[in-house]
Amino acid sequence: MKKNMKFDTAIKELERIVNQLENQDMPLEKALASFEEGIKLARHCNRLLEEAEKRVEVLTRDPETGQILKTPWEDEKD
Repeated sequence: MKKNMKFDTAIKELERIVNQLENQDMPLEKALASFEEGIKLARHCNRLLEEAEKRVEVLTRDPETGQILKTPWEDEKD
């Protein structure tokens, strides 16, 4: 797995591995290697999500008080 892999690419690869593990009969060693790769991808995705959350917090911080402004999420349904 590349350390600079984008989130969308990592999720697609993780989905491929999960599908492979669920639907294919493979030798134990290959299944374990695939599982390990899946764990690495899941951790990578989690790190990317945490970084994105931190960026959102910085962008939503009140410039005067430094507190994070909490506003409800509104879906655009129009």
